[in-house]
Amino acid sequence: MKRQLVERELTSEGPRRTALSGGRRPSRTVTVNLAESPLAWLHARGHLSDRLFDAGEALRRDYERGALAPNVTMRWDPVRVKSTGERGLSPSERQIAARQRFDGAVKAAGKGLEDILWRVVCAGEALPEAEKTLGWPARSGKLVLRIALERVADYYRIP
Repeated sequence: MKRQLVERELTSEGPRRTALSGGRRPSRTVTVNLAESPLAWLHARGHLSDRLFDAGEALRRDYERGALAPNVTMRWDPVRVKSTGERGLSPSERQIAARQRFDGAVKAAGKGLEDILWRVVCAGEALPEAEKTLGWPARSGKLVLRIALERVADYYRIP
């Protein structure tokens, strides 16, 4: 993974993008890797166990393999006629299987937890932004995300 490092002003709410005006520099800055996912950030700093990180990655992988992200236009990917495929499935069947696994994992997480899962794991939204968007108190998202990922880990049978 290629690193995309930028300087951000350090505020009480965490790092934020700043526009420096008049040559004045912010009092404190921090270097942020934009290519790092919020899930990887939490895992690297010890906020998520390996099990929960693996569960989140499995959910994200099924989200991407199932082509569940919104598309702006039609797909121009080349069509592959011949494929060995995993377990003899065609590309369409693999996509359908990934969608079914994703739907099952989200259902296993339970009602009310799918929002935080989708925002942080699939959409790559930072935890403070997800909390603000959902109208939750600050620092509550980490606990709720852990609960959701525990259930997803059970669904995927991650030891």
